[in-house]
Amino acid sequence: MFISSFVIFLEGFLNNDSTSGSPRWLGRSLSCVCIKRKGAYERIGNNLTPIQVERLQRLKHRMEVYFDASRHEHQEALRALWSATYPDQELIGLISDQWKQMGWQGRDPSTDFRGAGFISLENLLFFAKTFNASFQKLLNKQGGKRSAWEYPFAVAGVNITFMIMQMLDLQSSKPRTFIRTVFIQMLSEDEWAFDLLYCVAFMVMDKQWLDRNASYMEFNEVLRCTRQQLERELLLDDVMRIEDMPSYSLLSQS
Repeated sequence: MFISSFVIFLEGFLNNDSTSGSPRWLGRSLSCVCIKRKGAYERIGNNLTPIQVERLQRLKHRMEVYFDASRHEHQEALRALWSATYPDQELIGLISDQWKQMGWQGRDPSTDFRGAGFISLENLLFFAKTFNASFQKLLNKQGGKRSAWEYPFAVAGVNITFMIMQMLDLQSSKPRTFIRTVFIQMLSEDEWAFDLLYCVAFMVMDKQWLDRNASYMEFNEVLRCTRQQLERELLLDDVMRIEDMPSYSLLSQS
C-alpha cells in the first residue's frame, strides 16, 4: 500500500493541467527580469550567453528522453546503477526481484520511470557515483529515528527529479519565478548543476523526513517542505553555486 501512495503522488502531478501533454521543459530565451542579489538588482536580458544556450539545450534534451528498456545505453545505465549501489552483489537480470531491495515497485524498474524519464535514472547514478557515502546512508536508512513505514528509496528518487523539474519551471516559455533565473546562472557555471541540486534535494528530503518522524502517508508534505527549503536557499544573497547552498554540507563523498 505504501508503494502505491508514491505512484498516486506522481500521477497527481502528471494529471495537472499545467504539466499535461508532451514535455517542453525549456523556453528559447529569458525575458528581462530583475532579481535582488547581494543588495543590488542584477539585470538579465533577453539574449542568453552562448554557454547558457548550449547547456540549456543539453539539459532540455536530457529531460525529453523517456526511459526505453529496449535501448542498450538505458540497459547499461541500469546495470551501472546496480554496480554502484551493490558492488559486491551480482545482478541476476534487468528484471529480477533483486531490484525491490533498492526501493523499486517490482521486479522491473523500467516501469517506474514514467513522468521523470531517463534523467531520473541519471540522477540516481550521479548520486551513487559522486556521493556514495551519502547515497548508501539514505538507501540503507542509516541515522536518526526511522519510521516503521519508510519511503522506498528509488521511487522517492524519481519523485525528487520530477519535483525539481517543476520547481525550476524549465517547461515554461518565459520565466515566471526567480528560481529559474538563478538556476540558469548556476548552470552557466557548472553543467552538472541539476544533478548536484538533485543530490542536495535528496539529503534535504531525508532530513525533513527524520525531523518530522514522518511515515509514508506524509511523503507529499515532506516533499513540499523540501522544495520550500531549496527555494529559500537558492535565493540567498551569497549562494551563487549549488555548492554554496547551506544544505550542500549534508553531502559526503567518503
